[in-house]
Amino acid sequence: MRGRNGSTSAENGNGASSLLTIVGESAQIAGKFKVADSIQIDCEIGGELSVGRQLVISEKGVVKANVQTVGAVIHGIYEGTMVATGEVEIASTGHVSGHIETNSLIIAKGGVFTGNVTKLEDTRVSAAAPPVGDWPVAVRGTQDTATA
Repeated sequence: MRGRNGSTSAENGNGASSLLTIVGESAQIAGKFKVADSIQIDCEIGGELSVGRQLVISEKGVVKANVQTVGAVIHGIYEGTMVATGEVEIASTGHVSGHIETNSLIIAKGGVFTGNVTKLEDTRVSAAAPPVGDWPVAVRGTQDTATA
């Protein structure tokens, strides 16, 4: 396992956020994790994961966990239930199985999603807003827009 990637945040004193990276192709980690900033995962993680900013699952990364995050970019494998207040992107190499609750889901051409997606409830949404489940899902790499 490796800590900070590069010299950011407290290391250079400028207050910029850091990226925690967990590496090791054969590493398997299970438990309950809370990360205040962003995290990149290059191994297998299971359990529960709470991320204060961005979750990045690399092509070699496997996450089998319930996740709470601001945003996520999935290049590897994700299985579980994810709640993301920001954008979730499934890259062309990404494979997702489970439930995603977010306001923005992007699936790149070649990306795989099996499961269901729910629009995050926003208490500020007006009565004229479309009902939950009736919102567009953008698919990058094509010209068509699917409706979930």
